[in-house]
Amino acid sequence: MAPKELNFITGNNNKLKEVQAILSETPVKLQSQSLDLPELQGTIEEITKDKCGRAADLVRQEAYVLRDLGVVVLIYMSSKWFLKALGVHQFHKLLAGFDDKSAQAVCTFAYCEGPGHEVIIFQGRTHGKIVEARGPTDFDQGWDACFEHEGQTYAEMRGEEKNKISHRGKALEKLKEWLKQEV
Repeated sequence: MAPKELNFITGNNNKLKEVQAILSETPVKLQSQSLDLPELQGTIEEITKDKCGRAADLVRQEAYVLRDLGVVVLIYMSSKWFLKALGVHQFHKLLAGFDDKSAQAVCTFAYCEGPGHEVIIFQGRTHGKIVEARGPTDFDQGWDACFEHEGQTYAEMRGEEKNKISHRGKALEKLKEWLKQEV
């Protein structure tokens, strides 16, 4: 059976590499496409469904959209723009006055077969805490160095190790199970 070709809507090459590594054992071939989609307000699921539907309309075929909320700390935020302005080495200071530094990393993938079709959601969450940056800070959004899970930041973990426990890895495992049934 030939691999199913899917459009993965992202401009982040590091995320693309992680997704390709995690989905490497599935009959899926990812094509990456960067689209500038509006950032609406709403829940993680509402925003992801909207973006995936818009992406499917724009590419006029099947599309995956990654809505990587990043970390949930006291407030809902999109780490891409927030961290760009603040900087990864300053991020932990947001919680300086709080005893509780716990956080969740959240990733939501959406799949849409094409324009007008239902959007299907796959979500993963990893519990951890916000710490002073440790490890490389070259992952495009950078907060990997600030998010600690069981004693290590994401940035300190090897790729395979991180992919097994990360929010993205958990969401993709759900996607892989769905693909096994659909392909």
